[in-house]
Amino acid sequence: MLYQRFAEQAGRAPDALALQAGERLLTMQGFVDLADATARQFQARGLGAGDFIGWLGHNSPEMLAALLACAKLGAVWVPLNWRLAAPELAAIARHAGLSALVNTPELDGLAGQVRALGLKAKQGGAADRGSPVPADPSAARCPVQPGDVMLVYTSGTTGEPKGAMHTQAGMLANLDIATAVQEMTAADRVLAVLPLFHVGGLCIQVLPALAGGAVVNLHARFDPGAWLHDVATWRPTTSLLVPAVMQALIGHPDWPGADLGSLRYLNSGSSIVPVALIEAFHARGVPMAQVYGSTETGPFSIALRPVEAQAQVGSVGRPAPGVQLRLADAAGAEVASGEVGEIQLQAPNLMRGYHQLPAGTGFIDGWFATGDLARTDADGFVTVVGRSKDMIISGGENIYPAEIENLAVTWPGVAEAAVVGLADARWGEVPVLVLVARHGAQLDVPALAAHLQTRLARYKQPRCIVLADQLPRTALGKVQKAALRRQLADTAAG
Repeated sequence: MLYQRFAEQAGRAPDALALQAGERLLTMQGFVDLADATARQFQARGLGAGDFIGWLGHNSPEMLAALLACAKLGAVWVPLNWRLAAPELAAIARHAGLSALVNTPELDGLAGQVRALGLKAKQGGAADRGSPVPADPSAARCPVQPGDVMLVYTSGTTGEPKGAMHTQAGMLANLDIATAVQEMTAADRVLAVLPLFHVGGLCIQVLPALAGGAVVNLHARFDPGAWLHDVATWRPTTSLLVPAVMQALIGHPDWPGADLGSLRYLNSGSSIVPVALIEAFHARGVPMAQVYGSTETGPFSIALRPVEAQAQVGSVGRPAPGVQLRLADAAGAEVASGEVGEIQLQAPNLMRGYHQLPAGTGFIDGWFATGDLARTDADGFVTVVGRSKDMIISGGENIYPAEIENLAVTWPGVAEAAVVGLADARWGEVPVLVLVARHGAQLDVPALAAHLQTRLARYKQPRCIVLADQLPRTALGKVQKAALRRQLADTAAG
């Protein structure tokens, strides 16, 4: 199903440029030919339907071709986060039950470390860049179901990573939703810099663009200078960013004079996007659309369309076509407009379920429970206020960290802000604000505290403000609140 969509596009426009990676150019037919060759290589090593094939590598045409090859063969593609440590990757490899671990040359060292952690080639496998690895013998391996094609592991912001199993039908549904909402056509030119081992970097723009005949300029890794250079010279029409990337671009010395005229819009997502970052792009005349979603949701679930972006700053938009949304309270009852509830979703692009976990894990009465809290307005626009596990309850009052964070990042010299709750004998929890200063900036913390006192209710005001060199983050720029909370608790204890 998935492979055929791209093969059909190659049939319609075989000689059209599809992918650019540095100096390398691939036509649509050339891209499909690469997928076919990859499928033959897998078959030659005894891999096929039902096998889990891990992929470890920076962004490349080969990475995309491996996904299509797995779709063609009935195998499951498992993209791995090369930013993880070898022991973390080895644990994921065992949990997934990989039949093969394939890596690209630049990650030979890391892949070798993973294989050295007790991973041995199965009988008949060569100990090279494609060495197969066995499933964890202690785990009851779940067989692949027809249509399963991609197993993606979550970032693990609140605990151990979990594997979300996606089907070919679900990925096609996501592709169609993303194309419709972004009004993507063959005339688009997509500058892709986020890692393809996450569904955001892969499924929001790259796959829809290729399937629809648009051109993708694929960077192996994000570099702000390279992004600004290609926007000026390659002239893309769109690109997908996350807050950490947006911050890096705004802080780059070439930002003030950058030519952004070719961009009809940009898209952002992965976490709550600070209003100050959005407005920095709007000030340059570029609409900053948004996509709300997660590893489990495809990810295209709620979206702020490009035409709505400048009028709805701070909102993540409305449910995408085919996506049903409800906001539920702790008892499971749907909340009224304007009230905060957990985002729960039903959609054709949701994961089938979590690998190696009981069926239905993460779902409530057929609705996927995201753990994110939000409210809607009278027009149905959704504003995310934070994670349910990040919500701070102080003296019986609910505090949503994003409200404090969005104020803090507007203060002169502040590059990043994060709020977590720490235990307090009197109030149960109190908010603590952690700041990262812009390079070379000196933060006037007492003045900021006084400013927040004029903008926030007394119970919302941070008990203390802490300066840090950096915030712990996932590969897509999400702040790891649990890790930050542990760091602060350890510091207080010491």
